[in-house]
Amino acid sequence: MLTLQALFGMVVLVGFAWCLSENRRAVSWKTVVTGIALQIVLALILLKLAWARDLFLALNRVVVTIQDATTTGTSFVFGFVGGGVVPFETTNPGATFVLAFQALPLVLVVSALSALLYHWRVLPLVVQGFAWALRRTMGVGGAVGCSTAANVFVGMVEAPLFVRPYLAQVSRSELFIIMTGGMATIAGTVMVLYAAFLNGVVDDPIGHLLTASILSAPAAIAIARLMIPADGEETGAGIVPTRLYDSSMDAVTTGTFDGLRLLLNIIAMLIVLIALVYLANAVLGLLPEFGDEPVTLQRLLGYLMAPVAWLMGIPWAEAVSAGSLLGIKIVLNELLAYLELAAFAEESFSERSRLIMTYALCGFANFGSLGIMVGGLGAMAPDRRGEIISLGLKSIVAETLATCMTGAVVGIL
Repeated sequence: MLTLQALFGMVVLVGFAWCLSENRRAVSWKTVVTGIALQIVLALILLKLAWARDLFLALNRVVVTIQDATTTGTSFVFGFVGGGVVPFETTNPGATFVLAFQALPLVLVVSALSALLYHWRVLPLVVQGFAWALRRTMGVGGAVGCSTAANVFVGMVEAPLFVRPYLAQVSRSELFIIMTGGMATIAGTVMVLYAAFLNGVVDDPIGHLLTASILSAPAAIAIARLMIPADGEETGAGIVPTRLYDSSMDAVTTGTFDGLRLLLNIIAMLIVLIALVYLANAVLGLLPEFGDEPVTLQRLLGYLMAPVAWLMGIPWAEAVSAGSLLGIKIVLNELLAYLELAAFAEESFSERSRLIMTYALCGFANFGSLGIMVGGLGAMAPDRRGEIISLGLKSIVAETLATCMTGAVVGIL
């Protein structure tokens, strides 16, 4: 029954994207159907085959090693606050965990490693392989294929750097795919961090997050093509990676400083957004109780997004809680949504629902990220800044539909 529910949900999500299309008659249904089929095939391969599970177990071991390496560094710099040995007796061991000094510095190490892998041409080689597959299966141009593939591994501002020379000439439809692809995935720098948060919530979290980003790439293209159909020649054939670093040490140094900016941004946004949620709930608390419970922002978002959660194959009894996570992700950010998912009591969600939500939350679509994307793309293509801004809200809607489709695919399987 839940499988049919998720299948029905996919049809509704695609139908909703078509209703929002700028030119419904120009929609290439071949591209849309190919994107959905590619999602399902990739999901079957990555989630059902034994070798894929073994690969993800290996990835989890890599994540644990990177976490241990980071803890070694934070313990040396911050002592017990950074995860080192506590020099006194503790009555509540959990109280010694400090997010800013123990979990978040993982961003620094992953950012430096990503820069090093880019400089060594490992990352560009993998990206070009994914880009070739997208071009062959979905018929998109080299610029779109390369940027979308890069988004599986790097951020929504870093990925367009692969195709920066083409940004001034891509069509409006291609520009929208680039933006939607950036919103529909998460960067490797935070993927490892979110996997640390989800340890114990789902099995093999890094494998599921990586799979989510891979599955959402064709979904992003399909939804973007529905909302803004192809309107010109496809741009770019062979994409040559931009040279960003002069040496391996330059890559490590630059990657570390880039990671530091990201780390400070995450810390600042967490402080402000959690404070704003508290203030919003304080104001809403003045309203009469509803259902013997106070009115909160999370509950309101839950009721608003519950139908969307249900369309992904989540039982209605869990849909309001799942809807609140979707709302938090869109209004605030996915980091807070994952933290909230990890904090939910085990009985709040079935194992299947937790897995669906892990996939549905795996994207950057929120207003803070939109500001970052507009700023980054606007700097790379200043002549198209107005067009980028005009496509901003559409890209949030498209990304939400794309990641919800990915959640529905998991619900079907």
